Order: sequence, then C-alpha cells, then structure tokens
Amino acid sequence: MLVAGLTGGIGCGKSTASECFIALGVPVIDADQVARQVVEPGSEALGKIAAHFGDPLIQADGTLDRPALRRIVFDNERERNWLEALLHPLIRDRILDTLEQLDQDGHSYAILASPLLLETDQHLLISRVIVVDVPESTQIERTMQRDGMEEAQVRQILAAQMDRDERLKHADFVLDNNGSPEHLKQAVAELHPKLKQQADEEDAADD
Repeated sequence: MLVAGLTGGIGCGKSTASECFIALGVPVIDADQVARQVVEPGSEALGKIAAHFGDPLIQADGTLDRPALRRIVFDNERERNWLEALLHPLIRDRILDTLEQLDQDGHSYAILASPLLLETDQHLLISRVIVVDVPESTQIERTMQRDGMEEAQVRQILAAQMDRDERLKHADFVLDNNGSPEHLKQAVAELHPKLKQQADEEDAADD
C-alpha cells in the first residue's frame, strides 16, 4: 500500500485537505488525533506527563490540559524535547498498527496527515510527500482567528516548525491553499487519481 504524507505548517489547512481525501474514500490517519489517543485518561503516558509537569495539567475530567502544556513546551526547548521523546515513539507505533490494518483491508493508498511529518521519523513511514502551502502571513492570520491566539504565540509555533521553503523542498506534490475551500477541494480531486495510479503501478511492480 502506498502511504502519502500530508503536512504543512500551522494554519495551512491540513485538516481541510484531509477532509477532502476522506470524501473521496481515501483513509486518513491524523497524527494529531493519535497524539490525543496516547494521552487518554488512565494511559501510562498521561501519568508520566503528570509526574513530570505536575497534577495541575490534568483537568477535572481526567484529560490533559493541552493548551497549558503547549504553553510550557513552546517556552522551553528542553521540556519540549522531553515530551517529544515520550510521545513520538508511542504515536509512531500506533500509526504503524493502523497502516498495517489498512493494508490488510486492501486499500491502494492511505494518507498520513501530520504537522511534524518531516521533523520526526514519521517521514520513514511514507513514500510521497504532499505539502499544503500558504504564505506565512496567511498562516498567522488564520491561526489567530481559529484558535484565538496572540500573534507572538503563533510565531513561536512557526519557529518550532520546519521553515516553509525547506518543507517545500521535500514535496512531491504541493496543494496551494491560498484560495477558497472549493479551490483546495478541486486540487485534491485532481491529485487523487495520480496517487491511485502510482499506488497501482507500485503494486503491479511488486507482483
């Protein structure tokens, strides 16, 4: 099964692109959702986070206070490195399990959507890179509107992510999301048969 990675900086529209692929019947693994699953109430990872950062990060319902944790790790590189060392292997293992199941189910290709696809070893799980791209000014504006963040906080997140130009160097396909949602939907619809054809060609070559 061909696995295409879908990535882009914060505010680029990865989630919208993912929804477009799902609407076409393509299975999408969302690394952000997997990241939430590995810190569910009662999980070993959540217990380690509470022990390291303190119980106030655990909300009354037992879930992780993700915004509070995000503020801590984006202000402290050492703490961010500690958190990534804990979570990234867990996330990777769960993604691998899901990919194996999708392959067994007979899908020709799947999408792994991840904001840190190229910054982590998740890129080793894929054979194509799709970058959703917008100018940095658009990223900042959209993220501020969507998440209610201050500009300085958005810029901190951008600084922790791969530089836009560097990300584009890794791209096999680029989805320009500087237009309307319909424009992005059309771009995904045009990319879909290309990925399916490449998946079918790889499958035939393996037989």
